[in-house]
Amino acid sequence: MRTGDFDYHLPRELIAQTPMEPRDHSRLMTLDRRTGETEHRRFYEIGRYLQPGDLLVLNDSRVIPARLRGRRLGSGGAIELLLLHREGEGTWRALVRPGRRLRPGAQFEVDGVAGEVLADADGGARIIRLSDESVIGRAGEMPLPPYIATPLADPERYQTVYARAEGSAAAPTAGLHFTPQLLESLASDGVRFAHVTLHVGLDTFRPVQSEEPEKHKLHTEWFEVSEDAAREVSLARAEGRRVIAVGTTSVRVLEQAALLSQYDGVDTLSPVSGWADLFILPGHRFLLVDGLITNFHLPRSTLLMLVSAFASANGEPDAGRRLVLSAYREAIERGYRLFSFGDCMMIH
Repeated sequence: MRTGDFDYHLPRELIAQTPMEPRDHSRLMTLDRRTGETEHRRFYEIGRYLQPGDLLVLNDSRVIPARLRGRRLGSGGAIELLLLHREGEGTWRALVRPGRRLRPGAQFEVDGVAGEVLADADGGARIIRLSDESVIGRAGEMPLPPYIATPLADPERYQTVYARAEGSAAAPTAGLHFTPQLLESLASDGVRFAHVTLHVGLDTFRPVQSEEPEKHKLHTEWFEVSEDAAREVSLARAEGRRVIAVGTTSVRVLEQAALLSQYDGVDTLSPVSGWADLFILPGHRFLLVDGLITNFHLPRSTLLMLVSAFASANGEPDAGRRLVLSAYREAIERGYRLFSFGDCMMIH
């Protein structure tokens, strides 16, 4: 398996620059991973593919205004910070620009608030300190992906309607298609819900550089499966009801939790929290997930590899990759909108 195997032709004009209005009017492609058959709907029709008792697992992480602009003390040069994770009071792991000139000891200010680079961190990040964290809410900007050039008129459109746990540097975008009305309608039809948390970090937008995916360094992301969520998932599995992950982040939470709690399909899933470092590649044995609702992903990305792994219903690792890339070609031919603000697919 090579990284180039997950490449595809990307028409730049199909990269969605603005969110769909209303949220649930985005297009929906469904992919049957056993037959390879596809169907084309609107997202508000997703109930056609759900059954009473299905458990939708939603990532309730909320995006923080993580992009800060300021200046370096002394030189006055412009700097930019992208906050990735809160390490402690006033202390953050962050990406900084220009990175080569902002080494440990460098001081800066953002909207009148003093800051300092404390140490280097993995993946080119830095540990920084802010003297007043209120500057984040006051001066921070929503950290849109680099492929989106159009300013966002309403920052709430880069949040899911059920977001509550602040901490992400990017939205769990599969959930952006749900409206409160759609969630209520699904619940009235017998669909059940569980909320987990994974704070999305740097790897969401980072392509795999090595041609050998196993050599790719995957950044850790903090996650939590509460007692309530663990109970809902365990009960669904015990009763033979489907567990459907909304987004690759929910997949990662569930599969990481299964490994850490030593879930084997018989015992109950334990509540657990910690750092997710599971890199899901074709050949992975899924322990908890029966269906996946997800957006379309960048070529050569870890997320495309995860989706390909899940689509391998017959146990042949490469079958899922071929199936997913075929579905992507069909979506592109039909003019689907791609990536964070784009359309959606459901693999079942």
